Amino acid sequence: MNDPLAKQFSEQIASHLGILHKICRTYKKDPDDRDDLFQEIVYNAWKSYPKFEGRSKFSTWLYRVALNTALYQNRKDRFFGKTTDLEGVHHLSAEVKDDNTDLLWLAINKLDELEKSIVVLYLEELPYKEISEITGLTENNIAVKLNRIKSKMKKILEEYGA
Repeated sequence: MNDPLAKQFSEQIASHLGILHKICRTYKKDPDDRDDLFQEIVYNAWKSYPKFEGRSKFSTWLYRVALNTALYQNRKDRFFGKTTDLEGVHHLSAEVKDDNTDLLWLAINKLDELEKSIVVLYLEELPYKEISEITGLTENNIAVKLNRIKSKMKKILEEYGA
């Protein structure tokens, strides 16, 4: 690879693949849809990369690109009548054999898109400040939303006997 920008971008993406896979798994249940979303995120990140100024961590910037791409794809899919239901949750068990993890993802899938974003970032153990930078919400708003999300997820899990 002769282009230093392309090399740097490839290295950054390779070291942050977990972020991309988490976002794809959170927003798309079908493996083919996840692959499409992954490619779309990488494409959008590449288009935007020359504008990345390093004012935030690369991971923060990549989360923002990935979440915006996933949210846009979901809006576009709904507009064109393509929806994914929770039937795809069985794919998670092929990746993770822990029943509690399956239940956690089932509960996450019941959340709205912003709530999903916050939960995924929280599960990554990102500080509220970084979650705030990624989502555009204040740190206080993140704290309040997380408390509400935890209560909502607890109710969802209780419905499934967890």
